[in-house]
Amino acid sequence: MVNISEISQTIRKLVETRINLIKEEIQDQVMGVVTRVLLLVIIGGLMLLVLLFFSLALAFFLSSVFESTYSGFLLVGLFYLLLVVGLYWLRYSPSIRKEIQGGMSNFIFDNSKKEEDGEEGA
Repeated sequence: MVNISEISQTIRKLVETRINLIKEEIQDQVMGVVTRVLLLVIIGGLMLLVLLFFSLALAFFLSSVFESTYSGFLLVGLFYLLLVVGLYWLRYSPSIRKEIQGGMSNFIFDNSKKEEDGEEGA
């Protein structure tokens, strides 16, 4: 005959194993999200540096074209001011918010689902 204590001990071990497996899966998913967010921050920082240097180059170029030391920087500054005003007016636009949220969500979360699908198919 099967002992009830053996059955309960086996079930307890099975539940503990399942809990540990779920913990590992959650840890892997969290690490994936953290890695992608860190990558996004690094890419954003590098893009800001690129934008800074291109803006300075454009400002110096426009200054030499207009033969005035401040006019190129003034035009570049006005361009960025218009860009900020335009983005400020569009800040509550549902379509823009939806596009940005969808893109961020796809970048941060959907990559882990694609990796899992690739592993299951193998």
